[in-house]
Amino acid sequence: MKVAIIHDWLNQNGGAERVLEEFHAMYPDAPIYTSMYDAERMPAAYKSWDIRTTWMQRLPMVTKKHQLFMPLFPAAFETIDLSGYDLAISSSSAFCHGVLTRTEACHVCYCHTPTRFIWNYFDYAKRERLSAWKRRLLAPYLFKLRQWDRTSADRVDYWIANSGLVKDRIAKYYRRTAAVIYPPVDTARFVPEAGYDDYYLVLSRLLPYKRIDLAIEACNRTKSRLLIAGSGRGTEQLKKLAGPTVEFLGRVPEEQLSGLYARCKAFIFPGEEDFGLTPLEANAAGRPTIAFKAGGTLDTVLPGVTGEYFTEPTVDSLVAAMTAFNPDAYDPAKIRAHAETFDTKVFRAQFQDFVKRSMEAYAKGIPVYDQ
Repeated sequence: MKVAIIHDWLNQNGGAERVLEEFHAMYPDAPIYTSMYDAERMPAAYKSWDIRTTWMQRLPMVTKKHQLFMPLFPAAFETIDLSGYDLAISSSSAFCHGVLTRTEACHVCYCHTPTRFIWNYFDYAKRERLSAWKRRLLAPYLFKLRQWDRTSADRVDYWIANSGLVKDRIAKYYRRTAAVIYPPVDTARFVPEAGYDDYYLVLSRLLPYKRIDLAIEACNRTKSRLLIAGSGRGTEQLKKLAGPTVEFLGRVPEEQLSGLYARCKAFIFPGEEDFGLTPLEANAAGRPTIAFKAGGTLDTVLPGVTGEYFTEPTVDSLVAAMTAFNPDAYDPAKIRAHAETFDTKVFRAQFQDFVKRSMEAYAKGIPVYDQ
């Protein structure tokens, strides 16, 4: 069986790329098709992969400012030749599920979310703090992109959502049924430690919609120590908000993350994400999470066992949760056991079983897999 893997773009490293790495591990001979690839911004291991880009790779600045080229992505993915493959696996949060496959081939899409840019545009624009003139400039493209995206969704034979929230979005925007297979957490990378230090931790790309500002202002108000690991275009603005108890660590090497997680009082996850791997990484290191009650955390946080929620995206709500939080009320072993239910081994077994059953269903002419 010849397999192809398709991914939207390779110029940033996040949760979607963790899933891609698992696909590559399961299907090491499968080429990875993507719109464009910036080798210097991706893990060094990717340089040994068979990565095949589209004509967009030749566009100036596309790897640095890919958002400016959004109207071109549909056409780029439709030019990828998948005629020689029996199985196409798309890892999509944007447009790559719109690839064209031959009739005999089965297409399974692992969906991180339907394209936020076009289906949740007003929320996206607010979260990214787009100016009024940018909103007006982008508006004429949205109708056509939504039309293309809705049509291209029917090219997928079987859908997988990375969370219950994304499953609901697939049903609403695409009118399709999806299974839920949670993204993988490499729990072997994290080791709980005895005790903890007196600091809260945030690990994230520093972007406006991540709402790191809430964590900073809450720790300013409570005079709590906060360590922030990560980088991004919002760094300077966040530093201006930070009081004397807030420290920016920048990008932290992978080998140091386990100790950083394991010694925190609690991990703070202040934004709304489609899933969110970092709270579970903190859990794998035996530490609880204080998370905003929305999005993927609804599937991953067990109040009173692995962490707590704050219910409004406000400083007051987060401060109330931090004030009520008792770090000694949680059992690190139970927290770790919860994280292990999301381990890479669980992900691989579930995904490969889904693919097997989907291929069997497709061969029998069943158009929609009975989830």
